[in-house]
Amino acid sequence: AVYIAIGIKPNGHKEVIDYFIAPNENIEDWTELLQSMKSRGLEQVELFLSDGVVGMKSALAKTYPQAHFQRCLVHVMRNICATVRVEDREALMN
Repeated sequence: AVYIAIGIKPNGHKEVIDYFIAPNENIEDWTELLQSMKSRGLEQVELFLSDGVVGMKSALAKTYPQAHFQRCLVHVMRNICATVRVEDREALMN
């Protein structure tokens, strides 16, 4: 799979920071991606948004220990909706 890291600059402009092709989701691959960004000059990360990929939160804590991690709300809602009965989903989403 291809993973893309997008950053938002202080002026609000989005920028592709890096991309990574990985056959698996694991802490070693995410650490490699984050270390690559750090070695190319990304000094600080304020907030990191991601879905629930395996190992990402741990890799982030190793590489950018002061960064805050937030799970993507779209993925959170999808996970919640997957556990709710179909007839209750509309009420949940409103």
